[in-house]
Amino acid sequence: MNLNKLRPDKYLKYLNVTNLFPIKRTKEILSVNPTIIPQRAEATSVNISVYDYNVDTLEELHFSEINKCFPFKANGQNTWINIDGLRKTDVEAICAHFNIHPLMAEDILSINQRPKMDEAENYVFCLLNMLFYNAETFSVEQEQISIILADHVVISFQEDNIRDVFNPVRERLKLATAKVRQRGADFLCYLLLDSIVDNYFLVMEKFGERIEVVEEEVARGNEPRALAHITQLRKELIVLKRNFSPVRELVNGFLRSESNLIEDRHTKYFKDVYDHIVQAIELLENYRDVTVSLQDLHLNNVNLKMNEVMKVMAIVTCLLAPATVIGGIFGMNFENIPWLHTPYGFFGAVALMLLIPIWMLWMFRKRGWF
Repeated sequence: MNLNKLRPDKYLKYLNVTNLFPIKRTKEILSVNPTIIPQRAEATSVNISVYDYNVDTLEELHFSEINKCFPFKANGQNTWINIDGLRKTDVEAICAHFNIHPLMAEDILSINQRPKMDEAENYVFCLLNMLFYNAETFSVEQEQISIILADHVVISFQEDNIRDVFNPVRERLKLATAKVRQRGADFLCYLLLDSIVDNYFLVMEKFGERIEVVEEEVARGNEPRALAHITQLRKELIVLKRNFSPVRELVNGFLRSESNLIEDRHTKYFKDVYDHIVQAIELLENYRDVTVSLQDLHLNNVNLKMNEVMKVMAIVTCLLAPATVIGGIFGMNFENIPWLHTPYGFFGAVALMLLIPIWMLWMFRKRGWF
């Protein structure tokens, strides 16, 4: 026999419990240590989009070098600078040019930051996550975005240069009659926050569809991995809660801000974003209650099936008990046993073994035990 064909490593992995129950996602969700500074990989390419606009004109430009954005500081128009892909030198350079504190640059380059909002004399800074639902892995993916509101300038930093949720804002900017073209940079900042929060509901909608699928699995009771699916749902709810709750504080910071960069007439728009994130948090709590109920229902179904199995086994044991007793009595090594030497003793014993269980079945049925 060729021992090389046995491949023991193929089977030894099943001796490790962590291979049977993958915990990688759990580590991704829970292993967040703010005292450790993670190393962010430098972006291979940087895409810079600049929208320079006023009531009458809109100029859309695209660059790959950060210094091309410098002339848009205090040029008399409103400007949105969107940077896709983060490099340490680029972030530090643009922050230095627009008089942004170096600590804000560190926050922009950080990983797994808690959503927050800070303000200074010449700018307002906020950091939060854009969320996307991965239908293949049934998981919630997040991308950190940082937004700086300065004098007539909004600068946004994104990790990924492939996807975002700002296309509706870009379409609005192209319309001369759009309100964003007639308002200041703080209104543009509101639109960016509103787009991120509104996308949360799209993620929640996909998540709700997944909950319905798992609910059907639990109701049918024929899916062995239902508990694993419920556990996955609860893990993803942790991701959503970790992102939703701080955003409420973030938007509330804009409402309480006394910065001159935020006009009083635009406060009601940030109040609308606040209402949306509160509604998202309430919906999240409803989803959490549903998943807890699903887990309880699944465990109850498992216990019910176990009880059914135990009931059948108990009935079978009871039905076999008379035959066991009768066989034991006539199998004893004594001479003076009734019917032992009669011609019909065997048939009588067998008849008792059959009649007594039949009578027991009738009694069980009469009492409603099964």
